[in-house]
Parts: sequence; C-alpha cells; structure tokens
Amino acid sequence: MRIAIASDHAALDLKPALADWLREQGHEVTDLGPDGPESVDYPDYGYALAQAVAEGRAERGVALCGSGIGISISVNRLPACRCALVSEPLSAKLAREHNDANVLAMGARLTGIDMAKACLDAFLSTDFAGDRHVRRVDKLSNPPQMETSR
Repeated sequence: MRIAIASDHAALDLKPALADWLREQGHEVTDLGPDGPESVDYPDYGYALAQAVAEGRAERGVALCGSGIGISISVNRLPACRCALVSEPLSAKLAREHNDANVLAMGARLTGIDMAKACLDAFLSTDFAGDRHVRRVDKLSNPPQMETSR
C-alpha cells in the first residue's frame, strides 16, 4: 500500500520509527516531513498529507503531532479525507470499518511506539464494512452548504 506520513516537530522520533516499520511490512512510504527538529506549524504538514491522499498519491495517511489533535483537524479540512484520531487499536479498526477513514492520526506525546504500531496494524488490516455505512461516509465527503451567522 502507498502510505504518506507527516508530523510536526513533536513527533520527530515517532515518525521515522513508524515509517521504517511500515516499510518492513512491505508498504511504500512517502515521508512528507519535517526533516529537522526546528519548530514547525502542524497545519502545513497536515494539509500536505491531506493533499497527497486526496490526489491519490497515497492510499492511506499517517498524521502525527504532539497530541494528534491539531494535525487531525487540519487533515479533515479536505472533504476527501477522513482522519481519525486514535490511541488504541479498537478505535483504529472501527475508524476503517465504519467510517472508511483513510488517514490515521496519533499523538506522539500520548502514544508509545508499540501502541502506535498496534493502531496502525489494525487500521491497515481492516476493510470498510460498506452496507449501511456507505451513505454516512458519503455525507462526510460531501458536506451540505451551511449558513453561517455572524
């Protein structure tokens, strides 16, 4: 599978460990950065990851930051992406099975390497269940125009 991975500076240790592990599992991994320890803005990397998935350059994505929250919000700005923030394997499995999630987010300050690998394994080995979930996922990818009041 083609997998893109991106993080901010808080996940610089977790990102290469997961990228290496994914390659060992036989996946093609594209590291979208960052490459150094300098402070960066997670939305920049979340948007780059979302674009790679939305354009089909990656079938799945892995988004990492300190908590996983900020980068998951940025990825979810693109309607083609369904990014699930998880911290244990059952949520990762259900994100694929029920929500057809195509990006997995985790917090490097909250999730250890072994748990992150277990989450990724559940995420990548689970198929979308389809059936009654299809119409719900379609709604996620095609949000209605909503009026905003000021």
